[in-house]
Amino acid sequence: MKRYLSQRLLLFFPSLLGVLTLVFFFIHLVPGDPVEVMLGESASASHKEALRRELGLNEPVWMQYLGFLKGLAVGDLGRSLYHQGKVMDLVLARFPATLELTLAAMAVAILCAFSLGILAAWKHRTWVDRCALFFSLLGLAMPNFWLGPLLIIAFSIEFGFLPVSGRGGLSHLILPALTLGTAMAALLTRMIRSSLLDVIHEDYIQSARAKGLSELAVWLKHALRNSLLPVTTILGLQFGSLLAGAVITETIFTWPGIGRLTIQAIQTRDYPLVQGCVLVIAVCYLVVNLFIDILCRVIDPRISYGR
Repeated sequence: MKRYLSQRLLLFFPSLLGVLTLVFFFIHLVPGDPVEVMLGESASASHKEALRRELGLNEPVWMQYLGFLKGLAVGDLGRSLYHQGKVMDLVLARFPATLELTLAAMAVAILCAFSLGILAAWKHRTWVDRCALFFSLLGLAMPNFWLGPLLIIAFSIEFGFLPVSGRGGLSHLILPALTLGTAMAALLTRMIRSSLLDVIHEDYIQSARAKGLSELAVWLKHALRNSLLPVTTILGLQFGSLLAGAVITETIFTWPGIGRLTIQAIQTRDYPLVQGCVLVIAVCYLVVNLFIDILCRVIDPRISYGR
């Protein structure tokens, strides 16, 4: 286990550097000039050139990249070209909102998926099973950019139950969490159902029934635990999808998180801010996947990561 963790940590930083390198060069390929966005097209050429020198945008891309790496090595992500503030401060100010939305969406997904997945497997080939499969198919087929406005129209405009946008209390969190968590719930429902059906006919399940355990105890205590391994793996992978999906969801609901900040940074060609947002998302994704690997070892001690 220690050897595996050491290997993963050694791969952590190259993976992170690869992501940031790709983003750095791709964002510089996007058409548009951040200086023109800041000053406007009507600004004089001398003013544009002066600002470009001040921001270091007159240097070759490879020199800008080396400067970015030097700053990254000491924890300095630079200054935002548009907001004129430290990138680290801007990103950290938005991170709690994104984390709140992601955890709420994951809670919605887990609650729906485990309830429907267990029921679907327990009532295999009944109308309950068919309804659960229909929900999962429907959830996978609905994109966030369509489901979000639909929920706004239904629950905010027509009935007035919930606020349209912004971040506030629990009522502001419900619609974004439902929008972001629906697709994940649909995928997990199918995974849980499939995993349970794979293990329910194993010998140890029959032994548990022979000991006189109730059917509910057999399903929840024995079958469910032994079917959690693939579900846990998918859950970790989907966490990154939730962070990526938050970009669209936060834009729809004007949620003040990193996703919306990323969109604004791309629109204004704010290179350092885009890189800072991607850095936080990539770190979260890599850390969660490392945690999921450890959790899989806890769930199934038979897993070996090498000696």
